[in-house]
Amino acid sequence: MIIMMGTLLEKKAPANLPETEANIYEELQKSDLPHYYRSWQSLNFELLLRRNIIESAKELAKSGAEFTVFYNSKFNEQFWTKTYRGYRLKPFAKPSEAIEDIFKNGKKYGFECSTAIVIIYYYAVLKSINPSAFNQLFQNLLVWDWSYDEDLRIITKVGTEFIPGDVLYFHNPDFLHPVWIGENAVYLGRNQYFGHGIGIRTKEEMIKALNTLRKPNAKKSAYLLSQYSRLDFDYLSRFA
Repeated sequence: MIIMMGTLLEKKAPANLPETEANIYEELQKSDLPHYYRSWQSLNFELLLRRNIIESAKELAKSGAEFTVFYNSKFNEQFWTKTYRGYRLKPFAKPSEAIEDIFKNGKKYGFECSTAIVIIYYYAVLKSINPSAFNQLFQNLLVWDWSYDEDLRIITKVGTEFIPGDVLYFHNPDFLHPVWIGENAVYLGRNQYFGHGIGIRTKEEMIKALNTLRKPNAKKSAYLLSQYSRLDFDYLSRFA
């Protein structure tokens, strides 16, 4: 349910919303958990940013970026320097241009699924706020695994109230190789998920794919955890 300044909003999305944002609005309304907003501006920003997370995931799926472990990873050396902790933005490189390059020149990049999620988040935020504000917020980027700037503000909670634009986790307890212990995936809505290395799949197809990556004689199926991660939309709306 959507509550704004103490008032429960109508279940039907406003007529002026684009289709994806209207779908997100309706999913927020279907939720048993209350979603509180200070104003229409803060609600509209969340709808926009969630839409951009979904679109960014789809763009990464088409970018040509490879799935690989850190040892074999690669980032465009024009913008990034490899360190023992991850890839650091080069001095004088603009964060906005470096993040955009991952989607423009995907074949120059290779990383695993958690890094992909952070990259998707950065790109979605970039598309949702002024580039100058983005460059000010994220001046010293270090990208790998779940390393991210404190201003990105990723929040993880227990529950199954998934909203399109949330990031979920498919756990694979009988994994063959540690890299396939699970898959971080963006929930695109309507039983569609994007996980880097597997692609855009339904929940059932995602589990089936992970089950092919288990150790011999595995007995435990992969499954979707009852948790979700999302950005601090209210905080980021201040920079819109």
